[in-house]
Formats: sequence, C-alpha cells, structure tokens
Amino acid sequence: MPAISVDEMREVDRVAVEETGPSLLQMMEHAGFETAQTAIEMLGQDWAGRRVVVLAGSGGNGGGGLSAARHLAIRGVTVLAVLTRPTTGVDGAVAAQLRTLQEAPAQVIHWSDAFDVSEADLVIDAVVGYGLSSAPRGPEMALIRAAQASLSRTLSLDVPSGVDADTGAAPGVAVHPDRTLTLALPKPGLRRGNAGELWLADLGIPPGVYARAGLAFPSPFGASSRVELGYPDEAPEGVAGGS
Repeated sequence: MPAISVDEMREVDRVAVEETGPSLLQMMEHAGFETAQTAIEMLGQDWAGRRVVVLAGSGGNGGGGLSAARHLAIRGVTVLAVLTRPTTGVDGAVAAQLRTLQEAPAQVIHWSDAFDVSEADLVIDAVVGYGLSSAPRGPEMALIRAAQASLSRTLSLDVPSGVDADTGAAPGVAVHPDRTLTLALPKPGLRRGNAGELWLADLGIPPGVYARAGLAFPSPFGASSRVELGYPDEAPEGVAGGS
C-alpha cells in the first residue's frame, strides 16, 4: 500500500468535506465503528462486560473515539470516555458525536476528574491523530501519560498520539500501542516500534475523492473493511492479509 503524507491526507479530507462527501460526521462514524470492532477482537471471546477506557481529544480523532465508545457501550461493554475538553467546549461533528454518546450507557468525564486506567481491559487512544504539530502539552499530555501508565492493551486510532505521522518521530510523550488502526491509507511514519500491529480501516472515501486530491487509491478492501498491513522494512510493499 502507498503511504499518504499529512498534507495529502488534509487535502483528501478537505475535498471530501467541502466538495464531494463523505462528510466529517460520516467519516467519524466509519472510524468509530471499525475501532469498536477492532476493540472487540482485541478483548477476545468474553468481550461483553469488559472495561474499555477511551481517551478522546477535541478534534476529528477524538470524534472517532467517541463514536467507538458509543458502539461499544450499546453492545454491553463497560465504557469510560475521558475528554480533553469540557462537554460544553467541543463543537461541530465532535459535539454531534458527544451528544449521541450521552444517550448510551457510557460514562463521560473531563480529563481533570479522577479516573483509573488500571481497571481497563483495553485503552483506546484517540487523543491527537495525524494532526500533531508539536510536543503534546496540557490535557493531551496528561491523557497520553495515562495510556503509558496502563498495563492493559492499547489501541491507537489512525496514528499513536504524540507520533509525527510523516516522520515517526515523537517530539514529546507518545502512546506506544499494541495495535494501530490507521485510516484511509497508511502514514509514512508508522513503524512497528511506534505503532505495534498495523491495520488499515476503510473510511468510505471513493476513489474520485483521491483523484481530485491528485492521488491514486488502490483499494485493498474486499469483503472486509479492515486489513492487516505489513511494514515496508519487514515485508514486500503491498503485502496485506484480510481481517
């Protein structure tokens, strides 16, 4: 699979949101549903009733995390969603995801409230995503440190928080997940050492959107909307296995 740079991914997102669709809310739903399905797989056969902590930022990555929290909660998983902003401090598609989540049997708290990741069976990292611009600080740094402190398995959405999607560098604290579910196309900075097992999820973006952004999209998705990817330094480029 070809990798997509941060600037290229921003252009794909812009074309989709401003010109063609899918909307940001639709893409969050795809990301959240696929994250929830991945989380259930990672929890194993006795997943119902297990505990999942979702660490959610205020941007699109966080919106996908909130969607995942809802899909898990309505299936019987015990979910705690920890936000970097107060519930009144988010807007747009993220606020829409939060409103819907609040109708599900999930607990939603602010990052400054006391919470214990040690009780979680799985931590979902949806704090920053591909939009990292500098070393995480404040609430983002606090949630990344919480993920680092957890002894549970960790699933990162799109890019491990704190990792530069283009270079793989971590200018400050960073999550070190067991698995990363990256979105649309893999990011060049992802390696086993910073992302763990690498899976790719379909966002429902049609090839024409990529073409408008000047990119080709060789879809790897067949019957499954998620595929496991090999890393370029470990396997020939393009090797992938179905989920």
